[in-house]
Amino acid sequence: MKNLKHMRQLVALALTGFGLCLPVLASDKLRPNIVVLVADDWGFTDVGAFGGEIATPHLDDDLARRGMRFSNFHVAASCAPTRAMLLTGVDNHRNGIGNLRETMPQAHLGKPGYQGSLEKRAVTVATLLKDSGYRTYITGKWNVGNEPYNLPNQRGFDRSIVQGDTGSDNWEPNKRYLPHAATVNWYENGQVAVMPAEFYSSAYFVDKAIGYLDADAQSKQPFFAYLGFQANHVPVQAPQAFIDKYKGRYTQGWTALRQARRDKAVELGLIPKDTAMRNMSTTKDWAALSEKEKHHQAREMEVYAAMADAMDHHVGRFVAHLKKTGQYDNTVFVFLSDNGAEGSDYDEAQIWLKTQYTQDTEKLGGKGAYAIPGPGWASASVSPLYTYKFYAGEGGVRVPLIISGVAGMPQNQIHHSMAHVTDIVPTLLDLAGVAQPGRQYRGQLVEPLQGRSLVSVLQGTSSQVHPAEQPIGYELSGSQALFKGDLKLVKNIAPVGDGQWYLYDIKHDPGETKDLKTTMPEVYKVMQADYATYAKSNDILAMPDGYNPVRQVVINSFVNYWIPAYKTPVLASLLGITLAALAVFGLRRRRSAK
Repeated sequence: MKNLKHMRQLVALALTGFGLCLPVLASDKLRPNIVVLVADDWGFTDVGAFGGEIATPHLDDDLARRGMRFSNFHVAASCAPTRAMLLTGVDNHRNGIGNLRETMPQAHLGKPGYQGSLEKRAVTVATLLKDSGYRTYITGKWNVGNEPYNLPNQRGFDRSIVQGDTGSDNWEPNKRYLPHAATVNWYENGQVAVMPAEFYSSAYFVDKAIGYLDADAQSKQPFFAYLGFQANHVPVQAPQAFIDKYKGRYTQGWTALRQARRDKAVELGLIPKDTAMRNMSTTKDWAALSEKEKHHQAREMEVYAAMADAMDHHVGRFVAHLKKTGQYDNTVFVFLSDNGAEGSDYDEAQIWLKTQYTQDTEKLGGKGAYAIPGPGWASASVSPLYTYKFYAGEGGVRVPLIISGVAGMPQNQIHHSMAHVTDIVPTLLDLAGVAQPGRQYRGQLVEPLQGRSLVSVLQGTSSQVHPAEQPIGYELSGSQALFKGDLKLVKNIAPVGDGQWYLYDIKHDPGETKDLKTTMPEVYKVMQADYATYAKSNDILAMPDGYNPVRQVVINSFVNYWIPAYKTPVLASLLGITLAALAVFGLRRRRSAK
């Protein structure tokens, strides 16, 4: 008996050491399908169910009203770090995406945590689900590394068609939206993909996902499908029929829209009734614009709304397919945005844009046109929050999250406690009956999951995701934050921020209007220490003096693509001089504007 008991202990230890993820549920019949829908650059109130005026009936009705909306859900303030955490459940500084490659200072690239690609020791949720019996698919934006070991077919996906970069044109898949590289990197099942000459990105990604499901229609295995949309990343583009729906809708301007969305979010119960807002220094006075400028800016937002509407339409096609094939009722849906709305004005990229695209008002949205929401409309998209993409204010890191289809969950609920993107992987594993891998998997050391499962919250048996005393650190491009219960310590870099630390109660003051550091000095001191611990334990690097994330994109484009593309030292030198001149010109323009 002793020998038998000893043998059982050895077997159990071996299974634990190899990190084998065994299904807890007895039958695949009981295990749900899982669909993750990732929008690109959507602000907190861009969804109708979160207070927006944009038509998103499928997200509202098929998901939100049969599920739960999270009003206090946080991600990173740019795409790759969020997507890396969404796939791995591990902080982006520990999974290799300490910063978006395009905004990363040259001195940081390749340092620990700043490889710009997923670490090999970061296991994806697709790998864990596949190993437990799921069939796995991904279509759309990937953006977590294009190395052969890091493509979806090596990261747990059975079938895949992905765009490996930050974005591309939505009408012409092989057209670069900024000069990051010689081509757009498309991959299908681990090989360079042959793309059509034209498509519409949201339609194409849904078509491919439906095609994958149909190809495996005879399978009895549950499926995991990840759809990474490019909507609403620049260039903002949409079919004309969707644009026409919004003609004349935005003539009152961004400040009026920001107020209207704030009021609707209050009415829906997503934010406190007394939520205050503060204006951003980058938001221009709508009344001071010329009539021509107002017309052009209103058109930019018409196209933006149309692009979101079109994405929702194609989500509806996917949902309809699941209903038609009898899979909808056993499918869990997760919808989120990868960061807050894009507020960059792209001034530094104007020379390149004007040679590749038009910004003619009447052509915006169509093939060959480049619409940009800019800081004004971004302030409305994130309403009532402060800052936007790239910054650590709530507008950059608080986004809509909807989860629906979980067995036993109440319908049409709103959850208000702090939740984080690293919570998604533990949640999906919990729903699929798959054990977390711990510190080893397949005999290799791996990064352990850092989030917490949301299932108890979804099923109504818990009112809080994270303990009030648990600190959750954040850093991206020099903007920093620490969350602890309802409190948030935050510092934003210029030009939106001032580089100073502030303390806010983001549950009761999501607009970050009342600094508490002088009234809560001891708490402020403790949270400063908590952030220092987080930064040290994650090897966070300081940003160079004068760093600006948008300007860094231009610098990296020249250094990584344009200069290597030219073989002669003379041309390389000329390009270097041009780059320096552009940087100085952009800086002077901003100073003059101020």
